[in-house]
Amino acid sequence: MSRSASARVAAVAGVVVALVATATACGGSAEDDTSPERRSFALHGSTLTVDSDDSALEIVAADSAKAGTVEVTRWFQGSVLIGDDPRVTWSMKDDRLVLRMKCSGFVADCSAKHRIEVPRGIAVKVEDRDGSVRARGFQDALSIRTGDGSVHVTDSTGPLELRSGDGSVRAEVSSRRVRATTGDGSVRLELDAVPDRVEAGSGDGSISMVLPRAAYRVTTKTDDGSVDVSVPRNDASSHVVSATTGDGRITVRTVD
Repeated sequence: MSRSASARVAAVAGVVVALVATATACGGSAEDDTSPERRSFALHGSTLTVDSDDSALEIVAADSAKAGTVEVTRWFQGSVLIGDDPRVTWSMKDDRLVLRMKCSGFVADCSAKHRIEVPRGIAVKVEDRDGSVRARGFQDALSIRTGDGSVHVTDSTGPLELRSGDGSVRAEVSSRRVRATTGDGSVRLELDAVPDRVEAGSGDGSISMVLPRAAYRVTTKTDDGSVDVSVPRNDASSHVVSATTGDGRITVRTVD
């Protein structure tokens, strides 16, 4: 009986390994989707909220986008060995774009990416629970929060509020007000215009700022790491810079 039971266990284990190997071989990235879907959504106000549960996001302020319209392109790849077929949905209500992915079962492997084109003059708020976020071209306020993923903003001049629960935060912008924080990861800011206020924080990671030459009121704090501040300092300056990290190096310097 013992030998028979062992044989059955071994056989089941072999089947499970084979199924897992098959599912893994079929898994892929959303980038592999060669036929992405596209859809337009009406936007009635001056602020768009993007509510995503599990997707990489690329958000662009585009001159080509029609006024009052948000253009969305979706890439998706997914497989579930045992369980309901994976699916993605998108909807807009009260200027809130809701992006959802359902992928659950035995050996589930899914990946989604959305590119969102927003007309100029629209403020954007992003709430992404799991996924990286990239954004560019914004002249109006941009707020990004992701629970698990990196944040990268470029070519923007509007005020920024960037936050990741677990991931790096980067910005190469001309914004005059920037707040960038992460629970676990590095923060890197490169500003082309003299800012009014910059705040950077990390629970566990380095902070690097590159600023135009000017006098700044600078405050720094790290519990475990070195601090290198080489920008001109003036405690009476209206240009305020603060950097705080629990564990990591802080560098604040002028552009080369």
